[in-house]
Amino acid sequence: MKRQTILSLLAGIAMSLTAFAQGGTAPELLPYQNPKLSPEERADDLLGRLDIDQKAKLMTNYSFAIPELGIRAYNWWSEALHGAARAGLATSFPQAIGMAASWDVDLLQEVFDIASTEQRIIFVKGRKNNLDPLYHGLTVWTPNINIFRDPRWGRGQETYGEDPYLTAKMGAAVVRGLQGEPKDGYDKLHACLKHYAVHSGLEYERHHLDVSDIPLRDFRETYLYAFEDIIKNTDVEEVMCAYNSVFGKPCCDNDQLLTRILREEWGYKGLVVSDCSAIRDLWSPPGHQPYPGDPTTAISHAVRSGTDLECGKTYRQMADAIREGKIDEKDVDVSLRRLLVARFRLGEMDPEESVCWNQVDTALLDCPAHQAKALEMAHESLVLLHNTGILPLAKEGVKYAVVGVNAKDEEYPLGNYKGEPAHVISAFEGICNAVGADNVTENPDEADIVIYVGGINPRIEGEEMPVDMEGFFHGDRTSIELPKDQRTEIAALKAAGKRVVYVNYSGSAMALAPEKENCEAILQAWYAGEMCGQAIADVLFGDYNPSGRLPVTFYASDADLPEVRDYHMEGRTYRYFYGEPLWYFGYGQSYTTFKFSRPRVRGGELVVKVRNTGRRDGDEVVQMYVSKKEDVDGPKYALRGFKRVSVPAGKSVVVRIPLCDETWATYDETAGKMTTTPGRFTIYAGPSANPKDLKKTRFRLK
Repeated sequence: MKRQTILSLLAGIAMSLTAFAQGGTAPELLPYQNPKLSPEERADDLLGRLDIDQKAKLMTNYSFAIPELGIRAYNWWSEALHGAARAGLATSFPQAIGMAASWDVDLLQEVFDIASTEQRIIFVKGRKNNLDPLYHGLTVWTPNINIFRDPRWGRGQETYGEDPYLTAKMGAAVVRGLQGEPKDGYDKLHACLKHYAVHSGLEYERHHLDVSDIPLRDFRETYLYAFEDIIKNTDVEEVMCAYNSVFGKPCCDNDQLLTRILREEWGYKGLVVSDCSAIRDLWSPPGHQPYPGDPTTAISHAVRSGTDLECGKTYRQMADAIREGKIDEKDVDVSLRRLLVARFRLGEMDPEESVCWNQVDTALLDCPAHQAKALEMAHESLVLLHNTGILPLAKEGVKYAVVGVNAKDEEYPLGNYKGEPAHVISAFEGICNAVGADNVTENPDEADIVIYVGGINPRIEGEEMPVDMEGFFHGDRTSIELPKDQRTEIAALKAAGKRVVYVNYSGSAMALAPEKENCEAILQAWYAGEMCGQAIADVLFGDYNPSGRLPVTFYASDADLPEVRDYHMEGRTYRYFYGEPLWYFGYGQSYTTFKFSRPRVRGGELVVKVRNTGRRDGDEVVQMYVSKKEDVDGPKYALRGFKRVSVPAGKSVVVRIPLCDETWATYDETAGKMTTTPGRFTIYAGPSANPKDLKKTRFRLK
């Protein structure tokens, strides 16, 4: 009866539209169709018009059309990890771990403003051409703000490194870039923090892994830090719950995570989406299966715990769960209302021509201006790890051999979750462009200097994948050493008397101790996006002064690593690793040199003078670390501020880093969370986490 009434009403509206076209008056819009009302008012009106079968259609990532109410099909699943992805032409920026190496929050926000613009274009094109809505939406599931706790995790390349503070600040820049500020009542795009919580490998165990044996300190200080900070300091619209369990309960069925911490403690107002198939894992192999063979019970627990939207198909049985009495329709309405509000805010429910964000030139996709920004970020992402003085290379009078498994590849620089740029500049092409093809050979015997472009690639490290080979298993790594064949080739070149410059592709830290001995320079290139080859050439030949700084520790060997399944932070990352790494977190060389003054606390700021003592202009990243004397079980020190600065040759700049409550926050055993309490602090400032590079001052917080 209700549906017949709605159909009759719509028929009446159609008749009114015909009358209006013939000179009559405009029809009266239903409240949910009226853009002058708030998204909340529109959602409340529409919610009251939906029956339970219609509601079920709207609560999975593929949201079905409901023609009788004018609702079009929509897919919540889109990607923009380092640029709009999986939907055709788009600018491809460096992989997230590479952008983390820039330590440049302003540039990162600009990058994701571009990604947001291109994703909006993709949405408009998808609607106009009636394309599959998958990856053509306005809700992008990024950033990945999990902590890269172990370099063997394959998806670590998607993160912003091993440090919670750096991850929080870079993640917030991603959110602000993607979402922007509302305009004419509409949001540009919605970002999503993932994967909540504690997710960081192993890939092949993720559907049934239970992370229970971790200290509450590590849970709060490391794994939740970035989520809390971004939620409290941005208006991020989505959070994705992870596959794994935490303290015995799957994350998407975990009221402690999704309700008590996320909403009640942190005040989160947005929606929660499951990782894909995470709800199926609640009732079906190979998942956790707390409700084996019982999808409707799984639905009821997931929704009541706080998972509003499912990536998958289980929620399509939502109406059955209601009819069976396993969940109250009012509980479903709480979640569905959040989804409807989001769609109204984005203008997805309204005609495309009425939404300001849709009036964008399609020619902007991977346009020259966006490519220039991709090059700028690629420049800043490259980290010079080792240089005996061979760099920068001469452009004339030298014959170069460019060899190695990654030298000519045009796919690997794009990493995973990638777009499709018009052209990718390989390392080989970039070097040929820089010095002329006549000065480049692929035969080391013909060369004065060998540029070896090696490492690994995103086909063997990444999200769960059917890979089983020496050093790699199902997307993760079983060793951080360079593959043996490459190590042997480089050693042979050295033995033959060749001067070798090594360029390393990877989305993770590599153990390169032998290469440090056998090569005169090592450049960490990550997966640097479509402009990868040009950026590499610009650094190698001195057109760009390298300025990237490591967002992860580069350990000396596998022997430095704890058991990969152990989620305790003891022995991990610069905060809790007490050995000697090959290269410290925050490290990176330049073609110039910098000198730091002793830091001072003045007027609520840490003040430090940085002098460029070399002959070239250059960028330095001033890093501030803090330790608390009373926090005896805490990290040796933790990053609590940073600033990237440009310093002309022979000049000095005064850097000021604000000191605030977050600066002094440490884990409080009594409160069970991070708090700011009085105590005696040591503040360190320098160019890396290497204690030999840091200068310090002391401060008492009263």
